[in-house]
Amino acid sequence: MRLFVGLDVSLAKTAICVVSEHGKIVKEAQVASEPEVLVRWAREQEGTIAAIGLEAGPLSQWLHRGLSGAGLDVV
Repeated sequence: MRLFVGLDVSLAKTAICVVSEHGKIVKEAQVASEPEVLVRWAREQEGTIAAIGLEAGPLSQWLHRGLSGAGLDVV
């Protein structure tokens, strides 16, 4: 199943919402706002992550570099 991930970033934590290709919310979580933690979380998911949406903000360039550098499709 293809998954689409939305990230709501704050300084300490990132809220995550995962939506299936059919538009159903399949998971919600919170993790530390660190690229390594987000990459590890993404790789643990069942299904194929088609895209990760990242809100624009002061941490977005840093997180984008970390996630895309790990081979994830981040927009």
